[in-house]
Amino acid sequence: MGNQIKTTILLTLMTVFIMWVGNILGGSMGMIVALVLAGGMNFFSYWYSDRVVLRMYNAREVGPHDAPEFYGIVERLSQRAGLPMPRLYVIPQGAPNAFATGRNPEHAAVAVTEGLLNIMEREELEGVLAHELAHVKNRDILIGTIAATMAGAIMMLANMARWSAIFGGFSQDDEGEGGGVLGLIIMSVVAPLAAMIIQMAISRSREYLADASGTGFSGNPEGLARALEKIQASSGKAPMDAEPATAHMFISNPLSGSSLMNLFSTHPPLTERIARLRKLRPPGSSPDRSGGMKSQAEDFWNSLS
Repeated sequence: MGNQIKTTILLTLMTVFIMWVGNILGGSMGMIVALVLAGGMNFFSYWYSDRVVLRMYNAREVGPHDAPEFYGIVERLSQRAGLPMPRLYVIPQGAPNAFATGRNPEHAAVAVTEGLLNIMEREELEGVLAHELAHVKNRDILIGTIAATMAGAIMMLANMARWSAIFGGFSQDDEGEGGGVLGLIIMSVVAPLAAMIIQMAISRSREYLADASGTGFSGNPEGLARALEKIQASSGKAPMDAEPATAHMFISNPLSGSSLMNLFSTHPPLTERIARLRKLRPPGSSPDRSGGMKSQAEDFWNSLS
C-alpha cells in the first residue's frame, strides 16, 4: 500500500503542477487544457511509460537462447523471490548499468547494458540482478517509471517556458490572466528543480532497501559490493548516453562525474552502499527461501538510515 499511496500522491502533485504551468502559459483556458493534458499523461504513464523508457535506450528483448546466463540467473532469482519471470532486455551501450521497469511484478522488465554483461563475473551479475528484482518485489518500479515520464514532461514544459519568455509568447490571455514573462522565467527555473527533487526523493532511500532486499535473494552481499566497485571504476571511462529524466531508475547514476552532479545525485554514494553491504556480510550465511535473511538485511539497513 505504501507505494500505491506514493504513486497517487505523485500523480496528483504532477497534475497540479501541470495545471499551474497551464495557468502561466494561458490563464484559465491554459489550466483547462493542462488538466486534460495531465489526465492523458497520467493514463499514458501508468500503461505505457515502461515501453517508452525501453525504446528510449533501444533495448532489445532477449530470451534463454540469446543470453543464457542472463536469463538463467534471473529465472533462478525470480523463483527464489517468489516473482513471475520478467521480460529481459539488453541495452547496446558499453557503460555497465541496469534498471527495472513496469507497472507491477506481472508486467515487469529488467534491462542491462552490454557493458554490464561483459565485465561482470557470475556472482557480481547475480548481485546486480537481485537488486533489480528487489525493486520489482518492493513495487518501486511503477513509481520510478512514472517519475521518469513526468520528469521528462516537466523538462519539456520548462524549455517551452524558457523560449516563450525569450520571444514574448504566451504572456497573457484575453482576460489579462497568466503569469507574464516573469512567471515564465520563474517556471523555467523551478520546473527542472522540481523534477530533480522528485527523482531524488523517490530513489535514494529505495536504493538502500533494494540493496538489502536483493541480498536476501542472492545470499551474497559481496557479489553486489564487487559489482558496484566495478561500476564505480568504469563510470569515468565509459560514460553512458542517458536521459536525465531516467537517471533515478538505474542501479548507479549514469550521469555521475562532477562533484556538483554528485551533490544533486538521485542515488546515494556508491562508496556508502558498498560499505553497508560489507558490514552486512554474514559469515557462513545462506539464502533463506522464507525471507529470513532479507528481514535481517532490511533491519540492518533501517538501523543505519
